[in-house]
Amino acid sequence: MSNPSPVFHPRPGSLRIIGRCLGYLRAYSQLTTGAYLGLLALTGLALVIPQLIRWGVDAGMRGGDRRALGLAVLAILGVTLVKGVLTYLQGRWTETASQGVAYDLRNALYRKLAALSFSYHDRAQVGQLLSRAIQDVDRVRFLTGRAILRLAEGAVLLVGTSIVLTSMNTGLALLALVTMPLLAYRALAFSGRLRPLSLAVQQQLAVLTTRLEQNLRGARVVKAFAQEDAEITRFNRENDHWFDLSADAARLQAVNVPLLDLIANLGTIVIIWYGGSLVVAGSLTLGQLVAFTTYLGQLFIPVRRIGMVLPAVAMAAAAGERVFDILDTASEVVDAPDAYPLPPVNGHVCFEHVFFAYFGRHRVLEDVSFEAQPGQVIALLGPTGSGKSSIINLIPRFYDPTAGRITVDGHDLAAVTLNSLRDQVGVVLQETTLFAASIRENIAFGRPGASEDEIVAAAQAAQAHDFIMATPQGYDSYVGERGVTLSGGQKQRIAVARALLKDPRILILDDATASVDTETERLIQLALERLMQGRTSFVIAQRLSTVRMAHLILVLDQGRIVARGAHAELLATSELYAEIYHRQLRPDAVADRWGA
Repeated sequence: MSNPSPVFHPRPGSLRIIGRCLGYLRAYSQLTTGAYLGLLALTGLALVIPQLIRWGVDAGMRGGDRRALGLAVLAILGVTLVKGVLTYLQGRWTETASQGVAYDLRNALYRKLAALSFSYHDRAQVGQLLSRAIQDVDRVRFLTGRAILRLAEGAVLLVGTSIVLTSMNTGLALLALVTMPLLAYRALAFSGRLRPLSLAVQQQLAVLTTRLEQNLRGARVVKAFAQEDAEITRFNRENDHWFDLSADAARLQAVNVPLLDLIANLGTIVIIWYGGSLVVAGSLTLGQLVAFTTYLGQLFIPVRRIGMVLPAVAMAAAAGERVFDILDTASEVVDAPDAYPLPPVNGHVCFEHVFFAYFGRHRVLEDVSFEAQPGQVIALLGPTGSGKSSIINLIPRFYDPTAGRITVDGHDLAAVTLNSLRDQVGVVLQETTLFAASIRENIAFGRPGASEDEIVAAAQAAQAHDFIMATPQGYDSYVGERGVTLSGGQKQRIAVARALLKDPRILILDDATASVDTETERLIQLALERLMQGRTSFVIAQRLSTVRMAHLILVLDQGRIVARGAHAELLATSELYAEIYHRQLRPDAVADRWGA
């Protein structure tokens, strides 16, 4: 659990990643253009202020002209007010655009994660994905907003200031700006050292998030096995590693920031020493010297920002790398270019020499062929790891077979669209997943537009209406995260109601009555009996009643179908089936309904 996510693949080229992040600003071009035009205007005003100070000193103070001094002060005040308004607008436009980028990225990530096949989610860690969707996207937001703006501001102000200073006194300007190349070199070198370290910090933060997420999800198991102290120790270990990496990054910044300040201040020292001697010699006015120092003072803050922003840009590049790693991942199960919608089907399912291997390596099905007629119940039996779950996962194309093909009513599943296929397949699994929403929303999950009468009818058919109405708020009752406020049997019946409301032609059932009491089992079996009527059903069987009612029983072993037929036939001809029948299949409360 502490290893980095296996879905991470480093990509070269920070500039390429940064450029791709900035590409998301195209959707907000008007706001971005306004912000950068504001930057040019603010830079122009910043270049004007030292000249007004020079005029006030030379003409007003040294020349004794009170009117010139007053006008200079009023002009500086007016320019400052205009700068304040422009700064407000620039900040608002920039932040709106960057928040829009974050909004678009999170939507793109969610759409991508929803579209990626089961094989991706089998390998990915939830904590890693959460970290990328939240922390990493926020770093990209900062990059597309204030970070690049501050870099542009520093660069434009540096160029403008250099031009103005050179026009005032070339020799003094060259001395004042001689430290700038050294400053840029140190900032870039620091950024290069910090980027891999910041990437490691972000990776470890994702590991920490994963550890926390898994412990919160498994809180009951942790407490049941009295492993609180052990899990705290494991969390502390990961937290210590994150702290060490963060401390290393902080040490780098602690050295870099004062070093950049020192280099920048060298320019001011040169101006005071050499410029002062020019004033004494009469070749430079006091106002010009004050203007020189003001220009450098104005330049000092953006230069310092560059030194601080460049590491943030490096971190944002690492974050963008992780975000685009998800966005660039190709799903293993996608619609074919010429895929067509699957028309309404009767439920005639054929497996034709199907082979399947997880991740292309772990083969679990070998040369599986069978045919299910519309309305039949197909029971799947076999030891653990025999391939039962793989078969039911292939029908709705959660995975694609590595060889062979699967058809429904003669339509190759690889040739039809995923949505049109899954719209006609219903799934009720042993481990029911409910969402933190109302009971009504959970039942209507497959058909959000269903009417109240349809929802109630589905609940009644699933033997769920009575217990729903017994809750304080009826169908509006909140079920809690993963349905923790409901019993196992209640969750199963809501899942059956959800499948009934969807009205699928093909039904997939894991044994839905495991680990429930006899009365709950009876109610679930009644609901399942209603659900399977008129549908082609595939059932992973663990109950006698299930195999007795099946039209076709498939016995699997090590990925192959080793026996097939009806119950009585298999009991007489298949040794493996007889063993499973006598040792593994459980009698149930309604077995007599199917001839027990």
